[in-house]
Amino acid sequence: MLLSFLALCCGGAAVLYALYSWLIPAAVQYNAWWALLWHDTIVERALNIITRSTRPQRLLRAVQKKAIKGDPQSVISTIDYFCRHSEWAMNVGDEKGAILDSVVCEVSPSTALELGTYCGYSTVRIARLLPPGTKLITLEFNPDYAAVARQIIEYSGLQDKICLVEGASGDLIPKMQELFGIKTFDFVFLDHWKDRYLPDIKLLEECQLLRKGSILLADNVICPGTPDYLEYVRNSPLYESKYFKSHLEYTKVEDGLEKSVFLG
Repeated sequence: MLLSFLALCCGGAAVLYALYSWLIPAAVQYNAWWALLWHDTIVERALNIITRSTRPQRLLRAVQKKAIKGDPQSVISTIDYFCRHSEWAMNVGDEKGAILDSVVCEVSPSTALELGTYCGYSTVRIARLLPPGTKLITLEFNPDYAAVARQIIEYSGLQDKICLVEGASGDLIPKMQELFGIKTFDFVFLDHWKDRYLPDIKLLEECQLLRKGSILLADNVICPGTPDYLEYVRNSPLYESKYFKSHLEYTKVEDGLEKSVFLG
């Protein structure tokens, strides 16, 4: 009787493990709604309870344990591996990250702004490619995310090329000239709350922080999606816009980046 019970328990545990680690992740790979529900709600909340830690804290531990200190590429690769094999996270990811790299190298900005730091993955990704003397200003509303991002940025060795500011983008954008002496930005990466994309680029316009030729690059324009932003940049005479088709980070769900050139 006891052996039967133990066998039943072991069999049940094996089935649950298979469901959690392989079957369900494979099943949700191609569906946006299910992928976000599974990875960003169910798994994250369950692991938060089980480990008594947050996803950003777990990601930070992986970096500190496995990445080479002072090596930005090692930090990026470690986060990508963690997100593909251990726990999904809402970074721009390796596939869209290659597009981000290409645009940053093309622009070679002297002034750069990131809206939405999260854990610092894209921050490190951008900063490692900036020309000498250029500093990336990155804004993060969530203080817990910012605390983790600062440690990841420092671990990568890029703290001298990055200025992380905590606060709401709507409050901070009008203060860019006052705080940093910035007249205009050559490059802006949008990866924060999706409903802030459109208000914030309009705010950048109003504050005259965009010059003719400034590049805006927006993530997650398909999943979760930013329809009002896309409608604006694709139809406004102020922009020339192009869509780069890709996938939602670490899945097979369609997503992409929208590159918009400000025409002045």
